[in-house]
Amino acid sequence: MSHDTLIPASQATTAAIPDPGLGEHVERFTDADPAAGNRVYRSILFKFALVPVLAIAFVVVYFAMDKTAWVEVLGTRFLLQHLLLGVTLGLAILLIGIGAVEWARYIMNDEEVAEERHTLATSPADREVLSKKFAAGVADSGVKRRPLLLSAALGGVGILAVPVVVSLADLGPWPTDATRKKTLEKTIWAPGVRLVNDINKLPIKPGDLEVGQLVNAEPATLFDLAGADQQVARAKAAIIVVKMDPDTIKIPDSRKDWQVGGVLSYSKICTHVGCPISLWEQTTHHLLCPCHQSTFDLGNSGVVVFGPAARSLPQLPIAVDSEGYLVARSDFTVPVGPSYFERDSTKDYQDGDK
Repeated sequence: MSHDTLIPASQATTAAIPDPGLGEHVERFTDADPAAGNRVYRSILFKFALVPVLAIAFVVVYFAMDKTAWVEVLGTRFLLQHLLLGVTLGLAILLIGIGAVEWARYIMNDEEVAEERHTLATSPADREVLSKKFAAGVADSGVKRRPLLLSAALGGVGILAVPVVVSLADLGPWPTDATRKKTLEKTIWAPGVRLVNDINKLPIKPGDLEVGQLVNAEPATLFDLAGADQQVARAKAAIIVVKMDPDTIKIPDSRKDWQVGGVLSYSKICTHVGCPISLWEQTTHHLLCPCHQSTFDLGNSGVVVFGPAARSLPQLPIAVDSEGYLVARSDFTVPVGPSYFERDSTKDYQDGDK
């Protein structure tokens, strides 16, 4: 019969496949030779014993090694601390895995077992049988004859919690009041710092702006920084500068000197989840966040008029210097960006505040 010949279903026959049963048992070398079994036992203990050593090495490298040191491997530079942290933790996990596999293959009971399939529901009688089998499995694992195995395995797995806990320090410093005032609640804006266009880095004069115009800006001192320091500062200090007709906006008495002839400056960071804002509707003086449509009225001290944001957009007090360029009068008076539990919200501007 060729491979292409099809047999009609009516002519097809079925036959039960005979139970092949269990194959012939082959004794392991660790069972046949007690000395070999002891060598494997000592090898597993050695692997488990190295895990605490590697965990301690991880902690030492984490705290004691210079974080800027690097090494070149195959033409690529790697931070030495990161490399050693990966090696120590990776080897620790690998040794636990190898030790567990060797334990299962060479130490635990090697008897083959075949069981009939059963339904998923478990009766009380079955649970009792399971309990007995579990006890038998514990006996088969060899821990009663070699009790150090279980202690070494549990110790190796448990000690790995130390590198994990230590790594939590990378989440940042503990957010005390003093720490927040130096980090989250502070930007590089300061009295006399010029507002510069974030595209051409040129300082801005009120006369350079037309009524209804919006400009994305940064502090001039931002470009004195580099790398990560600059990016962190930019994430908090980014602003927008708008010019509006003073007769069409509300300026509370407490903020009369925060603007220059209808030119105002606000944080560019949405108070909802921190998205950058720049969708400007000059007719209504509304600024829309593209992420979740929070809308702020820049003609009324940045109050929320729509969307999930719960706080007004922080306003940067500005003035002009002796050369007529826009400068900051101070840093923001409230923290910029999203809210957090410890933040004091009593200083946020509310619609109607004087």
